[in-house]
Parts: sequence; C-alpha cells; structure tokens
Amino acid sequence: MDARNAIIAAALGFCAALAPAASQAGYENLGRHLSKEELAGWDIDVSVDGKGLPRGKGTVAQGEKVYQAMCVACHGVKLEGGLGPALAGGVGSLTTDKPLKTIGSYWPYATTLFDYIRRAMPFQAPQSMSSDDVYSVTAYLLHKNGILPANATVDAGSLAKVKMPNRDNFYVDDRPDVKGVRCMKDCLSKK
Repeated sequence: MDARNAIIAAALGFCAALAPAASQAGYENLGRHLSKEELAGWDIDVSVDGKGLPRGKGTVAQGEKVYQAMCVACHGVKLEGGLGPALAGGVGSLTTDKPLKTIGSYWPYATTLFDYIRRAMPFQAPQSMSSDDVYSVTAYLLHKNGILPANATVDAGSLAKVKMPNRDNFYVDDRPDVKGVRCMKDCLSKK
C-alpha cells in the first residue's frame, strides 16, 4: 500500500470510529418529519400504466409553443438534436450499426416520456413546467414522431392508452436465475 492509500484508509477508519460517537452526542434527533403536503411534492413518479399522472391536459398546438420556448435550443427546430439528443427520427435504425434511439424509434411508454420531461426538463430548470405544459409538450413530441394526430389532446387517461411503436420489443426477464449482462461493444455481432 502506498502512502496516499494509507492516508485515505486511516482517514476512513477515523471517520468510521466517530460515527457511533456522533449519534450518541444527540445528532440522531436532527431534522423533523415531513408533512403530507411536503412529501407529496417529492412523490411525482409515474408508472408505465399511468398511475401517478397528475390532473391536467395538453394539446399538440400548445405543446409546439412550449417546445419553441423551452426545448428548441437543445433539441433543435426539427427535433434533430444538438446540445441535447434527437427526439425524432431513427425509425428502423435500432438493428443497424448506428441506432438512433428517439421517442418514436425506441421509447416503450408515453407515460415514461411524460415522467422524464416532468422530472428533468428543461435542463436549466427541471420541474419548472406546469402539468398542462408537460402534457402539451408530450403531445407535441408524440405528434412529431407520428404517434398522435395534430389535433390531439392528452391527459392522464388518454396518455396511458398511447401505444408506442417499439413497446412490444421490450420485455422483462423475470427468471430468478438469470442476471442480465449488458453488451457494451459490438453487440450486433454477438447475437
């Protein structure tokens, strides 16, 4: 063991030795319980079946306005990507040497798209959009990928019913004796 690793090991040991003393010094009572309202602000996950989708609705037309105001700088005028990934195109490319994983070519559930946008977008201000704006931009993105018509309105009920083009190409391997190994290189040649 070199000197640097010895110092790191000693520091970690020292911190581990202090942990029980810290909890005995009254630190175990720091903080407070969250109220139901406070907890609800963090409980924003959406299941693939739509459970957890909030109230609200959005249209493709409104979604185009939201996209132009909040998304175009990273994802491009035609959803072709730029600073952020492409959001459209790539249909039929998943079995090629250069797959383009977009909303229309790859994503299995429209509810997952809503959940991701709601949690993480826009990049510079995540969770800043209203539910109506998230529904709207989701509708717009689904329309631009040929999944919804231009006059579509989506809400919790209708979004959960959207059938994504690649949905049937995903499966859950629930065999207890199988542990999946990710392929990270030359995956097409290993079939």
